[in-house]
Formats: sequence, C-alpha cells, structure tokens
Amino acid sequence: QVQLVESGGGLVQPGGSLRLSCAASGRIFSIYVMGWYRQAPGKQRELVARVTSGSGITDYADSVKGRFTISRDNAKNTVYLQMNSLKPEDTAVYYCNRDQGGYNYWGQGTQVTVSS
Repeated sequence: QVQLVESGGGLVQPGGSLRLSCAASGRIFSIYVMGWYRQAPGKQRELVARVTSGSGITDYADSVKGRFTISRDNAKNTVYLQMNSLKPEDTAVYYCNRDQGGYNYWGQGTQVTVSS
C-alpha cells in the first residue's frame, strides 16, 4: 500500500501563488508517475500536471501551462505543484496521484480557493 499526504492548499486572491506538496510513503517503487488532478464542483476530475520517474518528463493541462510547475524530490518521495498567477477558475479540490506497479493511489485532496 501507498499513502499520499497532501498539504499547501488554501484561500488566495486572483494573481496569487500557492505551493502544494504531496508526500508518498509505504511500499514505494522507483518507477512511477506522480501527478496532480483537480475537481471543481459539478465537474469531472481532470489532470493538472504529472511527472515521470527517471527522466522526469512532465505533462500539463493546457489551462495551466506557463503558470503551474510540477517538480519532485525523489529523496523525500515528494512531488510539488507551484501554482502562480492563480485564477478563480483554478478553484477546486486538488488530488495527488501516484501510479506504480499497475496501481493508482490517491491522496485525500486539498482545497484551493481563488477569490477576492
């Protein structure tokens, strides 16, 4: 089993920044894909950004390109999402995801609210 613990959500004004963290523990494999998804009220969960193990290839939703940056610290089994120039439409619950060994694991989610 893998446990994912997220932190860093909160309330921020439009144009502001937040940094989310997701720490993985348990039965950790060295080959994985970790990412962030979000779900706004009444909408489906969508991919925000993800990063692969090894070469660290990243992938972003078009709506966040140029504003969000995903990064990882393999020594800490942690992935980060730096979110800049936040917009009200970024408001959602953000979920950390880890895909390894054919299994998907999810964090409990952290609320991000962008509002003046």
